[in-house]
Amino acid sequence: MPPRDAWRLFMEADMKRLTLFLAAALILTAAAANAFVRPAGLFTDNAVLQQGMPIPVWGMATKDEQVTVTFAGQTVSTVAKDGKWMVKFKPVKAGGPYKMTIAGENVIDLNNILVGEVWICSGQSNMEFHLYTASNGAEAIKDSADPMLRLFTVPKKTSYTPVDDVTASWQPCSPETSPAFSAVGYFFGRDLRKALNVPVGLINSSWGGTYAQAWTSPEGMQTNEEFARIYAEGMNRKGDGPNNPCVLYNGMIHPLQPFAFRGVIWYQGEANAGAAYQYRTLFPTMIKSWRNAWGEGDFPFLFVQLAPFMKINPEPEESTWAELREAQLLTTFDTPKTGMAVITDVGNPDDIHPKQKEPVGDRLALAARAIAYRQKLVFSGPIYKSMKVKGSEAIISFNYVGSGLEAKDGDLKGFTIAGEDKKFVNATAKIVGKTVVVSSPQVPNPVAVRYGWANCPVVNLYNKEGIPASPFRTDDFQMLTAPKK
Repeated sequence: MPPRDAWRLFMEADMKRLTLFLAAALILTAAAANAFVRPAGLFTDNAVLQQGMPIPVWGMATKDEQVTVTFAGQTVSTVAKDGKWMVKFKPVKAGGPYKMTIAGENVIDLNNILVGEVWICSGQSNMEFHLYTASNGAEAIKDSADPMLRLFTVPKKTSYTPVDDVTASWQPCSPETSPAFSAVGYFFGRDLRKALNVPVGLINSSWGGTYAQAWTSPEGMQTNEEFARIYAEGMNRKGDGPNNPCVLYNGMIHPLQPFAFRGVIWYQGEANAGAAYQYRTLFPTMIKSWRNAWGEGDFPFLFVQLAPFMKINPEPEESTWAELREAQLLTTFDTPKTGMAVITDVGNPDDIHPKQKEPVGDRLALAARAIAYRQKLVFSGPIYKSMKVKGSEAIISFNYVGSGLEAKDGDLKGFTIAGEDKKFVNATAKIVGKTVVVSSPQVPNPVAVRYGWANCPVVNLYNKEGIPASPFRTDDFQMLTAPKK
């Protein structure tokens, strides 16, 4: 046989052997991949698990595969069903680091796990807003090294069906990992670390420019006729963007269930301002849909009231943003274990993304300390309570006065008053004890008072603890975003 033919036959035989080898390897790899037990994406090195609650741990495995998980001196076993498994550990006190071992047909070790306080950080762009773009971001990043503060960012994902897993990893907070994390989330977590002295884990699941209905569960969107119609229209349309009903809940909240955590901080509402009246119902519905999905009761849900934005108008005006702020305020009255951070002092008329994020995180942390951890402290600024008319003056009483009312930087600003004609004019306001007395020579018989009722309010009423008062109105006049009476 000529050498060339021999070489050709040798090469053909070698290629056949190589092909058979690769095919076998692929088969074995696929079989191993299917057989290999693995945890859900929330369970990685450096994770923080919630203290004081049963701790569910789950993942994937082969059907009927025996899975044994060891953590913090506890060992629990189960059998995978339909490729999924879950175990639940008894509550563990704050501490660590611990190792978690997950054993099936293979063994996985997860290291440097802490037990402490876990919070979900969610909403639109002002929650997504990165630490490196905050007004004091550079300084905060430089000081951000804290191995007891851990960060997890959920990748952006839309889905018309519930997603079961998330691909990301926990990272200890450091100047390398903090810059691209949520600025509000970071400042919130930093303050909790100082106040509680336990490990803190933050799960950031946010997407700029998004509507609350996109973050609501399918079950939640079918709780009343209006929302059911919106949901049905969205399912029929099935666009690709993040603002279709339920697609962010399915893709970015559902995969977190049933991870144990303490509560949620939320910064959203700008996208819904044009439908502020609807938000009165939609926002509480969204909160309830999350609570129902976890089935762990009314966990704390803390949120940020919209900051001032757009042109400053020196004259009284109707405002969809003011109506949205009111819808947020009403949520704190009607929905248990909710709290609101007022930020009328950190807005920017020219920027929908104000860069001062530290006060936002600080005030959310105060609310968490009071509502979630039952610390006795003043966590809210003055909230409208009642109005009494005496002659030509309207006397406004407040809750959350703290140690007293205070006008920052001069006389009180931002109050307007109206008579029977419902026409508001700028008013004079002064602090008298624990009340504010409002009047105008143009309104001899007042029937209504508003405070901070504008897209971009200029206001300065605080309590002496330094927390600003929420905008409010005493009337129930026709709203821009409400159905006509």
